[in-house]
Amino acid sequence: MEIIQILGYIGALFIGIVLGLIGGGGSILTVPILVYLLYINPVTATAYSLFIVGSVSSVGTIKNLRNGLVNFKTAITFAIPALLSVFSTRKYLVPAIPDTIFNIGNFILTKDIAIMIFFAIIMVLASVSMIKDRQPVIQKSSENNFLLLIILGFLTGIITGLVGAGGGFIIIPILVLLAGLPMKNAVATSLFIVAVNSLLGFLGDVGHTEIDWKFLLPFSAIAVVGIFIGIWLNKFIDGKKLKKGFGWFVLAMGIYIFVKEVFFK
Repeated sequence: MEIIQILGYIGALFIGIVLGLIGGGGSILTVPILVYLLYINPVTATAYSLFIVGSVSSVGTIKNLRNGLVNFKTAITFAIPALLSVFSTRKYLVPAIPDTIFNIGNFILTKDIAIMIFFAIIMVLASVSMIKDRQPVIQKSSENNFLLLIILGFLTGIITGLVGAGGGFIIIPILVLLAGLPMKNAVATSLFIVAVNSLLGFLGDVGHTEIDWKFLLPFSAIAVVGIFIGIWLNKFIDGKKLKKGFGWFVLAMGIYIFVKEVFFK
């Protein structure tokens, strides 16, 4: 086994540990690890990320289901439009994006570069939510809120499909503000939505993306092992205190990716 593969699998373990420790955010590192450490092209990396994120999230979802923390009515309201959009994005939108979008002077915006720039922006937004770490004030749910929930579910699915990240940092505030869920239920319901949308959204890539199952399955399994390690470490380390520091790390990574893709390609 080459050193690059070993580092990649260590990265998979790190993703799981972060998820187990702070309850989210680790999945946003999946695409950078696949692209910059394992040299997988961004389109394939975002597809792989959906499978990895879905597999890892499923572990936490099983525990939440047993504890009765998932609000199924809200989950279905949000997940169905999100699922339709993430599947359609992977099946039709991503393949339809031209390999070269435009060419201005010495700068050529390719599909791969565009995906990574958009991903960098999402990383920065996610980092801000982790650094601030403010819990949204619970709002009373209404029929108008649920209509907005459907619309935002659809838009979140497009983002998830494009960048291959679960989008929990987007979903959780929406569930609190519009569906009126307590934070613990919002986190559990979000994880359920992420698991379902990521795994089923990945099916949109089957048929037009070559999947290296010999790599993807072990990588996902190691990430799952990392979650259990993170959960165990959580007994000794306060994950909430680590969240802000991890947020700064994600911010730095997002800025690095943006600068690298825009100025050093």
